[in-house]
Amino acid sequence: MKAGSDTTPGIDSHIRSALLLGIAAFLVLVWGSAFTLVDVIVRTVSPDWLVSYRLIIGALLVVIFVKWRGLSFPPLMDVRWLWYGVLGVTGMSLPFVLVATGQASIDSGLTAIIIGSMPLITVVLAHFFTEEKLTIWKSLGFLLGFIGIVILFLPKELSFALVSDWAAQLLVLGGAISYAVTTVAAARAPETPSAVAAAMMLIWASVLSTLWAFSTAGPPPMPNAVALSCLIALGVGSTAIATIVYLFAIDRAGPSFIAKINYFVPVTSVALGVMILREALDWRIFASLGMIVIGLMIARIKTKVRPIP
Repeated sequence: MKAGSDTTPGIDSHIRSALLLGIAAFLVLVWGSAFTLVDVIVRTVSPDWLVSYRLIIGALLVVIFVKWRGLSFPPLMDVRWLWYGVLGVTGMSLPFVLVATGQASIDSGLTAIIIGSMPLITVVLAHFFTEEKLTIWKSLGFLLGFIGIVILFLPKELSFALVSDWAAQLLVLGGAISYAVTTVAAARAPETPSAVAAAMMLIWASVLSTLWAFSTAGPPPMPNAVALSCLIALGVGSTAIATIVYLFAIDRAGPSFIAKINYFVPVTSVALGVMILREALDWRIFASLGMIVIGLMIARIKTKVRPIP
């Protein structure tokens, strides 16, 4: 799943800028709204079946997209099926369940902020498992982001006790770590067209998640009209279409474009949670969000500073 910068000839710079702006707005909206949708769904559907439904819808649509593009899947005995099967678990099945389970007890905005620490965790993991080594700036950025996460676990009264929902927040943090592990592991995966790789991940993830849901939650429930609508929106928008648009953006503008978009996802989620779900705001949310965003910005400073051994 390699990506490069945009070298598309014959496209006016203004049209390209407008296209990328539209892509950015779409991804920020669907990724930010995903946490709000999950918050609604988990009120009537178990987290395990929520993940299964979401992945089945996403897998079907992305497979259709792959076939429409005229791409082919590798043979079933190809090692890439195993690689992307594992990535499907660590990047989709596991974090989706962890986040959905945690979000049954905490607000969507808080969930998005915790997930927003994922790039910082990736920076640390990449130091040990890839050629991208830590620098002073990256270390400082990670430290600030870590402080931002710690703030979320402290009560409003500024004592050193844990908030009552610390276990749910820890589950969501586990989801962020799982996303980070997947990002680093994907760098070592066999080279495969991005759409095909995404489809293989979704196929594996949907099959395994459905088996898990049957074993833990019994037969699939029939969601009510509201939950069903949110499930369809989540599967179509945040899982299928967003994956395709994300890969398109990576191919056209490179990973730095996606990194900048991620700054706005927690903000969008907090805003939607307040407007739609009437979620409360307190100083911890603003302080944590500010620390994480500043940490991400510092971690991306490029200098000739010698890497930390």
